[in-house]
Amino acid sequence: MKFFIPRGIAMQRFFCLALFIMSTISHAATAPRERLLFNTAWRFQKDDPADAGNQLDYDKTKKWVNATGNEFSKNAPFARPSGNLGDGVSFTRSNFADAAWRTLNLPHDWGIEGPFKQEYDGSTGKLPWWGIGWYRKHFSVAAGDTGKQIYLQIEGAMSHSLVWLNGQFVGGWPYGYSSFQLDLTPYLKSGDNVIAIRLNNPPDSSRWYPGGGIYRNVWLLKTAPLHIAQWGTYITTPEVTQGAATIDLQTVLENSAAQAANLTLRTQIHAIGASGKLGKALATLETKEINVPAQARQNQVLQIRLANPKLWNLEKPQLYTAVTTIKQNGRIVDSYQTEFGIRTVAFDAAKGFFLNGKLVEIKGVCNHHDLGALGAAFNVRAAERQIEILQEMGCNAIRTSHNPPAPELLDLCDRMGMLVMDESFDCWRSGKTTNDYHRDFDDWHEKDLRALVRRDRNHPSVILWSIGNEVHEQGSPEGHKIAAELSAIVRDEDTTRLTTAGCNDTRAGYNGFEKTIDVFGYNYKPGEYGKFHKAHPNQPIYGSETASCVSSRGEYFFPFSNNKDDGRANFQVSSYDLYAPGWAMPPDWEFKGQDQNPFVGGEFVWTGFDYLGEPTPYNNDVTNLLNFSDAAAKARMEKELADLGKIRVPSRSSYFGILDLCGFKKDRFYIYQARWRPDLPLAHILPHWNWPERVGQVTPIHVYTSGDEAELFLNGKSLGRKTKGALEYRIRWDDVIYEPGEVRVVAYKNGQKWAEETVVTTGPTAQIKLDADHKTIKADGQDLSFVTVSVADAEGLMVPHAKNHLRFEISGPGEIVGVDNGDATGHESFQSNERDAYNGLCLVIVRATNKAGEITLRAASEGLKNGAIVILSK
Repeated sequence: MKFFIPRGIAMQRFFCLALFIMSTISHAATAPRERLLFNTAWRFQKDDPADAGNQLDYDKTKKWVNATGNEFSKNAPFARPSGNLGDGVSFTRSNFADAAWRTLNLPHDWGIEGPFKQEYDGSTGKLPWWGIGWYRKHFSVAAGDTGKQIYLQIEGAMSHSLVWLNGQFVGGWPYGYSSFQLDLTPYLKSGDNVIAIRLNNPPDSSRWYPGGGIYRNVWLLKTAPLHIAQWGTYITTPEVTQGAATIDLQTVLENSAAQAANLTLRTQIHAIGASGKLGKALATLETKEINVPAQARQNQVLQIRLANPKLWNLEKPQLYTAVTTIKQNGRIVDSYQTEFGIRTVAFDAAKGFFLNGKLVEIKGVCNHHDLGALGAAFNVRAAERQIEILQEMGCNAIRTSHNPPAPELLDLCDRMGMLVMDESFDCWRSGKTTNDYHRDFDDWHEKDLRALVRRDRNHPSVILWSIGNEVHEQGSPEGHKIAAELSAIVRDEDTTRLTTAGCNDTRAGYNGFEKTIDVFGYNYKPGEYGKFHKAHPNQPIYGSETASCVSSRGEYFFPFSNNKDDGRANFQVSSYDLYAPGWAMPPDWEFKGQDQNPFVGGEFVWTGFDYLGEPTPYNNDVTNLLNFSDAAAKARMEKELADLGKIRVPSRSSYFGILDLCGFKKDRFYIYQARWRPDLPLAHILPHWNWPERVGQVTPIHVYTSGDEAELFLNGKSLGRKTKGALEYRIRWDDVIYEPGEVRVVAYKNGQKWAEETVVTTGPTAQIKLDADHKTIKADGQDLSFVTVSVADAEGLMVPHAKNHLRFEISGPGEIVGVDNGDATGHESFQSNERDAYNGLCLVIVRATNKAGEITLRAASEGLKNGAIVILSK
């Protein structure tokens, strides 16, 4: 049986040909719709004023906040109380003197600024993300904007936001991952205005590092009273052939005026070229006159036929734009652009996932939303870099674990050709931490889920809606009712995609929960694939969360062990890629489960990148997690424990990533690349070959290759040619006796030489090398260059054990905004201009200012030849 989705799914966003950074709203702009970036010149202050008392406590503000977003609820709307919330709180008032507050630009994450503290919870990154923060912004409204509708759009604020304009409460939104819009019009005045926003992150409200602050973009939207509503278009293509596609466009018209309006609606379809520019109109449709009542919304459906469509796919992700205009009395009063792609998707229970009729293996990763040293503050270039690295590995899909993503991430996936599982919640009514989303679930799950689907349902990259991750309710009949309700909400908003959930409870596949979703996802259950398929031959299945292998880049511990629970020492994990928590497994085990069950649609690996928080296996304060291979270190720790009673684990970031927190490749990158890019000639040797203390001792060598055979040489002597056996994914020489020199592997495929790699024993550290991913960046105050700093020997080879202390200086129109080394135990500030190298590497993130010119980054370390690099900002 096949589940078909016979529609080319569209991607919609408010489309801007230019982004204007502004702090003053001017009457100079003449466009009927203006969407203006509203990120600059905010003022910030932590904690409430003394006069707030307890009047802004969660329970007291709840009834006010719940009255926001009623357009996303089909239940009885919440009524707004009378009066004005926060009327006596000084920070809300327009005349409050905030000149002494810190001035900053958004996006902003106050938690990433630290400091790290050992006593903080490692599960949430040992950073101070919790607490209360206030943002205020002064701006001016010109007389020419009188009569317009003006909205504040916030793409993400962590969390429990409350918003005032000129001292009057406007609204709020609890879920820190949701995008939302508030109508400022009733509270605006000509001339000076002040927005005040209060955020409250309760402690114990997250299982990972969530960040704190307005950490995504903020926009100011100006429209006529008659306009297209928020996320007001929905494009589907119910018929797609090589010769033509039928495009259905639903448009929600909103009339905020006091009188009814007559209008005509016109839509033109344009192809988007490689440069992002619109081509000529390929199809046009205009309606007859439409009447929209006063203070009302009305849905209109247009159908356009497009000849010879180019389908969105992973190799050539063609995008189109629908330009929809409203004419009133012969004048254009609104123009709204919706990007979309034309494609078909289907899940087949017997074969897997199909894109445009072609079988496609889902080669996916799960990612949390932080961007390493940048924290939760979203940056387009940082997210783009992550996707570039993932695609180099062969990855074609991202799961937004475990929450709605930044909308710009989906824009990138549309443009770059990545599939997305768009996830909503990590918990439902039963919480996982004391103050997490379960406190808001009853009042907000419908609004949050409808808002997510309406915002994202036009993105061609999105192929699945996930209604939850490892929710506790998997095992209860009451939970099945919740799952059925959530799936029904999704289907009501989007008829073109299927629902799913990440299930870690084996029983969920057989107790009725599986019937509430369309495509079943198992977390860490490759052994269940065959059993589930036998019980449910008509329901598609895939690995919604797989592997959870743990490793530290460049760390290898001896004696070598094949036990997945070993491989730990000194708060690091060996990079032989055989080690995992009790519930998890090395990559090889998941590969075997999929190869034995070819009906499985693919997988989403936990995780693509290391992330802040959840430093399993070192996320507790229990000393029995420590496994010291070094006897002297173990003795020192035992003495310290005897003196102190116990020790708090220092780890502040995860070990799960295929790439570390900097985006540097761990060895695991290559086992996935070998599997996901079988046509790429590849051979990768691990470990490195700098082991002076191991001369004469057994030091196993493993090889990841896309070939089927390999021969290993040590200092020119063959150690044997081996064949990858059935259901084997690495080739091993476990009895190699270490001697310094050269290790070389030659891989073969179908009997022919395929690839080779050489690893050598390096000389001592001698110099610093710098390499930028982008040597030219935009002078826009946002663009980034990621500079890899290597500690190398005299020949330029990175020294794999190097821990030299590095100092950085920058000159020219740029600034250092992040420094890291990928060490999960490091507590140095990400904003510091110095850092120890970790196993030979360090990362410096350089951001351009708004000025053009040459940016010079210099690196120095005692006893080493200094390094420098020039980055051009233009």
